[in-house]
Amino acid sequence: MQIDNNQLLRFTTAGSVDDGKSTLIGRLLYDSKSIFEDQLEAIEETSKRKGLGTVDLALFTDGLRDEREQGITIDVAYRYFTTPKRKFIIADTPGHIQYTRNMVTGASTANAAIILIDARHGVIEQTKRHAFIASLLQIPHIIVCVNKMDLVDFAEKPYNDIVAQFEEFSSKLNVKDVRFIPISALNGDNVVNRSESMDWYSGAPLLHALETLHISSDINKIDARFAIQTVIRPQREGFIDYRGYAGRISSGIYRVGDEVVVLPSGFTSKIKSINAGEKEIEEAYAPMSVAMTLEDDIDASRGNMIVKKNNQPEMTQEFDVMLCWLNNDAARPGAKYTLMHTSNERRAIIKDVVYKIDINTYERETEDKELSMNDIARVKIRAAQSIMSDTYRDNRNTGSIILIDEGTNETVAAGMIVG
Repeated sequence: MQIDNNQLLRFTTAGSVDDGKSTLIGRLLYDSKSIFEDQLEAIEETSKRKGLGTVDLALFTDGLRDEREQGITIDVAYRYFTTPKRKFIIADTPGHIQYTRNMVTGASTANAAIILIDARHGVIEQTKRHAFIASLLQIPHIIVCVNKMDLVDFAEKPYNDIVAQFEEFSSKLNVKDVRFIPISALNGDNVVNRSESMDWYSGAPLLHALETLHISSDINKIDARFAIQTVIRPQREGFIDYRGYAGRISSGIYRVGDEVVVLPSGFTSKIKSINAGEKEIEEAYAPMSVAMTLEDDIDASRGNMIVKKNNQPEMTQEFDVMLCWLNNDAARPGAKYTLMHTSNERRAIIKDVVYKIDINTYERETEDKELSMNDIARVKIRAAQSIMSDTYRDNRNTGSIILIDEGTNETVAAGMIVG
């Protein structure tokens, strides 16, 4: 069966230590036959050396030596697999509080989040923290997998209790689509195949849920945003006068003949042609990468944005951001950073820390102004020149930024613009 290239689903996994994230991903890959023979042989050999009677599925994702020795996930591990219905990119993220930044990194581009809960322990502090981060990052779909059902005799009551607990606290969060699945990652119950031990559960197994998640409506089709990454001037026969503006459409739909505005100059024109590779097309939409030409010879370059006349982003130099501090060193007061936004670079400073969030209790701390690694805070940022932005709630692409230390070129923070 032909794979639809548009049907790529990115999902992240989160859960407490020993909740079985890596085992779940290993089970998904193993049962969907997405593992190469040499990988399987290597994992089988490692499992034998560890004295295990079965294949340790967690080893498919815990690739670092420290991860294997300690039995925990430290870094974000990306895995890829394909079924006849969809392509997948998995981000296996750590559960520890000291790796909050890793979870934010892995979840930032996800369509869905899988949150694992141990059926014996129920909703714990880390569950709430992971749900909060998923809510903060506006992940459209959350699948709560109640794992280790085999250790509670596949009973329905512990599962129902956890569903009630999760729904009670998540009602305070901004989450749109939450669904629950009782599983045993170790045995494979309700992961790829339906469980015969839980006939009281009438829903689909996890893989079917992932294959059928409706993600096309997650993209903003209303606000047309096209940040120019480069200008194409072939200067060869047949293309002497060609001037194409290339980039990736962040949101919205563009058609040949549409009236557009180039920001920040404000010059108007019409779309003359749209090319996807060497193919000329009449219509393009997010997240396609295309080259556009305009009917008028406008001076536009990298960092400019092509938008619709009656729907424009906000031009602002000062704005509020929910920021996750990623660096080992704390933020320096008054320090200048390079702000990256779409294809723009600006010098910027953190003007003020409005409040920090205790991600265990969701409480706001207004007195503590120091930003240390893994802190999440609302801050005011001032850029040297205006950027063309939307709120992160409206557009995850034009509403996100990163900050880079000018001295070391390290990415020190990632942020979501708030209204």
